[in-house]
Amino acid sequence: MSAAATATTTAAAAGLVRCPGCEKLHPRAQVAPGAPCGRCGAALHHRSPGSLQRTWALVIAAAALYLPANVFPVMVIEQFGKAEADTILSGIEALFAARWYPIALVILFASILVPMLKLVGLSGLLLAVHWRSHWNPRQRTVLYRVIEAVGRWSMLDMFTTSLLVALVHLGGVMTIEPGLGATCFAGVVILTMFAAQSFDPRLIWDAMEEER
Repeated sequence: MSAAATATTTAAAAGLVRCPGCEKLHPRAQVAPGAPCGRCGAALHHRSPGSLQRTWALVIAAAALYLPANVFPVMVIEQFGKAEADTILSGIEALFAARWYPIALVILFASILVPMLKLVGLSGLLLAVHWRSHWNPRQRTVLYRVIEAVGRWSMLDMFTTSLLVALVHLGGVMTIEPGLGATCFAGVVILTMFAAQSFDPRLIWDAMEEER
């Protein structure tokens, strides 16, 4: 076997199963599906059962919530008996108008662009696996790792809203309450995080194994 072939040999091709918890390799012939890892006790599977179906369901649910998250208000401000509702976009516009450019750009990136890019990226990964694509598996794996890593930063807008609510309530001059858009946005963030975790990146490389 050549050095190049050896470098690209996967655990599946070598007859091994990788533990998702501690990364230990187990001989596939000696491991029943769902058997516990001898080191950490995590369930062992050649591929995560139902990974594509769960990920698709979570991505579709998150996409359904993305539009109302940006249309409905994320916060309702009441002062002197007058209520004013703000969506994510109107809040960003107000920050730009107040010349708070860094904060506006951060919220624009974390609340608008990141969820959208995560939905597009996950959909692309799922479609590539479905079509058994051979295109740049290494880059698709990097894309998956980026999507999984940036998920926690999508809650920055919700953190800002919560902080404003706490500060205003302490002042007692006005009241700020989270709106329906905040609930929908939190749903988008949580569902995309679960979708990234449920996707099995090993599926990206299965098409490459089939052509050997």
